[in-house]
Amino acid sequence: MCIAKTWQSRIRALRLNDPAAPVHVCFFANTRHLLPQHQMAGFYGNCFYTVKATRTSGEVAATDVVEVVHAVRDAKARLPTDFARWAAGRFERDMYELTFSYDSLFVSDWTRLGFLKADYGWGTPTHVVPFSYHPFMAVAVIGAPRAPKAGARVMTMCVQEKHQPEF
Repeated sequence: MCIAKTWQSRIRALRLNDPAAPVHVCFFANTRHLLPQHQMAGFYGNCFYTVKATRTSGEVAATDVVEVVHAVRDAKARLPTDFARWAAGRFERDMYELTFSYDSLFVSDWTRLGFLKADYGWGTPTHVVPFSYHPFMAVAVIGAPRAPKAGARVMTMCVQEKHQPEF
Protein backbone atom coordinates (compact mmCIF):
# COMPACT_ATOMS: atom_id res chain seq x y z
CA MET A 1 0.00 0.00 0.00
CA CYS A 2 2.86 2.40 0.84
CA ILE A 3 4.43 1.95 -2.59
CA ALA A 4 1.12 2.32 -4.42
CA LYS A 5 0.03 5.45 -2.55
CA THR A 6 3.45 7.10 -2.91
CA TRP A 7 3.53 6.33 -6.65
CA GLN A 8 0.00 7.63 -7.15
CA SER A 9 0.60 10.81 -5.12
CA ARG A 10 3.76 11.48 -7.07
CA ILE A 11 2.09 11.02 -10.47
CA ARG A 12 -0.82 13.24 -9.43
CA ALA A 13 1.63 15.94 -8.32
CA LEU A 14 3.56 15.80 -11.60
CA ARG A 15 0.43 16.52 -13.65
CA LEU A 16 1.98 15.11 -16.81
CA ASN A 17 0.62 16.61 -20.03
CA ASP A 18 0.01 13.26 -21.69
CA PRO A 19 -2.29 10.89 -19.76
CA ALA A 20 -1.10 8.09 -22.07
CA ALA A 21 2.55 8.57 -21.07
CA PRO A 22 3.98 5.46 -19.41
CA VAL A 23 5.13 5.83 -15.79
CA HIS A 24 7.00 3.28 -13.74
CA VAL A 25 7.64 2.16 -10.20
CA CYS A 26 10.75 0.00 -9.78
CA PHE A 27 12.06 -2.02 -6.86
CA PHE A 28 14.38 -4.92 -6.21
CA ALA A 29 13.03 -8.32 -5.19
CA ASN A 30 14.87 -11.24 -3.61
CA THR A 31 15.47 -14.09 -6.07
CA ARG A 32 17.51 -16.47 -3.91
CA HIS A 33 14.47 -18.77 -3.61
CA LEU A 34 14.27 -18.96 -7.41
CA LEU A 35 17.78 -20.39 -7.82
CA PRO A 36 18.36 -24.15 -8.01
CA GLN A 37 18.94 -25.33 -4.45
CA HIS A 38 21.86 -27.59 -5.46
CA GLN A 39 23.77 -24.42 -6.42
CA MET A 40 23.18 -22.78 -3.06
CA ALA A 41 26.00 -24.33 -0.99
CA GLY A 42 27.89 -21.63 0.91
CA PHE A 43 27.51 -17.87 0.66
CA TYR A 44 25.94 -16.81 -2.60
CA GLY A 45 25.93 -13.03 -2.20
CA ASN A 46 22.99 -10.82 -2.96
CA CYS A 47 20.40 -12.29 -5.28
CA PHE A 48 17.93 -9.72 -6.51
CA TYR A 49 16.11 -8.71 -9.64
CA THR A 50 14.53 -5.46 -10.77
CA VAL A 51 10.74 -5.49 -10.74
CA LYS A 52 9.00 -2.77 -12.72
CA ALA A 53 5.31 -1.91 -12.81
CA THR A 54 4.26 0.26 -15.73
CA ARG A 55 0.95 2.00 -16.29
CA THR A 56 -0.09 5.21 -18.02
CA SER A 57 0.06 8.40 -15.99
CA GLY A 58 -3.68 8.82 -16.48
CA GLU A 59 -4.39 5.37 -15.04
CA VAL A 60 -2.21 5.86 -11.97
CA ALA A 61 -3.52 9.36 -11.28
CA ALA A 62 -7.23 8.72 -11.82
CA THR A 63 -7.85 5.21 -10.55
CA ASP A 64 -8.58 4.04 -7.03
CA VAL A 65 -5.43 3.26 -5.04
CA VAL A 66 -6.53 -0.39 -4.85
CA GLU A 67 -5.98 -0.66 -8.62
CA VAL A 68 -2.50 0.82 -8.20
CA VAL A 69 -1.82 -1.83 -5.54
CA HIS A 70 -2.91 -4.46 -8.10
CA ALA A 71 -0.43 -3.04 -10.63
CA VAL A 72 2.42 -3.42 -8.13
CA ARG A 73 1.30 -6.92 -7.11
CA ASP A 74 0.97 -7.98 -10.75
CA ALA A 75 4.57 -6.91 -11.35
CA LYS A 76 5.71 -8.87 -8.28
CA ALA A 77 3.77 -11.94 -9.45
CA ARG A 78 5.73 -11.91 -12.73
CA LEU A 79 9.04 -12.19 -10.84
CA PRO A 80 9.60 -15.98 -11.20
CA THR A 81 8.80 -15.98 -14.93
CA ASP A 82 10.67 -12.77 -15.74
CA PHE A 83 13.74 -13.83 -13.73
CA ALA A 84 13.82 -17.26 -15.41
CA ARG A 85 13.61 -15.64 -18.86
CA TRP A 86 16.39 -13.22 -17.96
CA ALA A 87 18.60 -16.01 -16.54
CA ALA A 88 18.12 -18.00 -19.76
CA GLY A 89 19.09 -14.95 -21.84
CA ARG A 90 15.63 -14.62 -23.35
CA PHE A 91 14.82 -11.07 -22.33
CA GLU A 92 14.49 -8.22 -24.79
CA ARG A 93 16.04 -5.72 -22.40
CA ASP A 94 18.35 -6.30 -19.45
CA MET A 95 16.36 -5.32 -16.35
CA TYR A 96 19.59 -4.31 -14.59
CA GLU A 97 20.11 -1.50 -17.12
CA LEU A 98 18.04 1.13 -15.38
CA THR A 99 17.16 4.54 -16.73
CA PHE A 100 16.84 7.23 -14.12
CA SER A 101 14.24 9.37 -15.84
CA TYR A 102 11.63 11.47 -14.07
CA ASP A 103 8.85 9.09 -15.14
CA SER A 104 10.22 6.38 -12.81
CA LEU A 105 10.04 6.04 -9.03
CA PHE A 106 12.60 3.76 -7.38
CA VAL A 107 11.58 2.15 -4.10
CA SER A 108 13.80 0.50 -1.51
CA ASP A 109 12.35 -1.48 1.40
CA TRP A 110 14.51 -1.21 4.52
CA THR A 111 12.05 -2.89 6.90
CA ARG A 112 13.81 -6.26 6.95
CA LEU A 113 17.44 -5.16 7.00
CA GLY A 114 17.82 -5.07 10.78
CA PHE A 115 18.88 -1.42 11.05
CA LEU A 116 16.57 -0.77 14.02
CA LYS A 117 18.13 -3.66 15.95
CA ALA A 118 21.69 -2.36 15.77
CA ASP A 119 23.03 -1.30 19.17
CA TYR A 120 26.53 0.14 19.39
CA GLY A 121 26.37 0.65 23.13
CA TRP A 122 23.96 3.55 23.51
CA GLY A 123 20.72 1.83 22.49
CA THR A 124 18.87 1.10 19.31
CA PRO A 125 18.16 3.89 16.82
CA THR A 126 15.01 5.96 16.96
CA HIS A 127 14.82 6.32 13.19
CA VAL A 128 16.95 5.28 10.22
CA VAL A 129 17.06 7.20 6.94
CA PRO A 130 19.41 7.25 3.94
CA PHE A 131 22.18 9.78 4.27
CA SER A 132 22.70 10.82 0.67
CA TYR A 133 20.41 12.23 -1.97
CA HIS A 134 20.91 11.64 -5.67
CA PRO A 135 19.00 14.29 -7.65
CA PHE A 136 19.10 12.20 -10.84
CA MET A 137 16.56 9.70 -9.53
CA ALA A 138 13.22 9.78 -7.73
CA VAL A 139 13.37 7.58 -4.63
CA ALA A 140 11.15 6.33 -1.83
CA VAL A 141 12.57 4.37 1.11
CA ILE A 142 10.21 2.33 3.25
CA GLY A 143 11.33 2.01 6.84
CA ALA A 144 9.83 0.61 9.99
CA PRO A 145 8.90 2.70 13.02
CA ARG A 146 10.68 1.98 16.26
CA ALA A 147 9.26 -0.97 18.25
CA PRO A 148 6.69 -1.48 19.60
CA LYS A 149 4.96 0.61 16.94
CA ALA A 150 3.67 -1.22 13.87
CA GLY A 151 3.32 0.09 10.35
CA ALA A 152 5.72 1.79 7.99
CA ARG A 153 7.50 5.08 7.46
CA VAL A 154 8.08 6.35 3.96
CA MET A 155 10.90 8.79 3.27
CA THR A 156 10.83 10.27 -0.21
CA MET A 157 13.00 12.36 -2.47
CA CYS A 158 10.79 11.94 -5.47
CA VAL A 159 9.53 15.28 -6.76
CA GLN A 160 11.15 18.49 -7.88
CA GLU A 161 10.57 21.56 -5.74
CA LYS A 162 7.87 22.87 -8.08
CA HIS A 163 5.82 19.68 -7.49
CA GLN A 164 6.19 19.56 -3.70
CA PRO A 165 3.00 21.49 -2.81
CA GLU A 166 0.84 19.04 -4.81
CA PHE A 167 2.65 16.02 -3.42
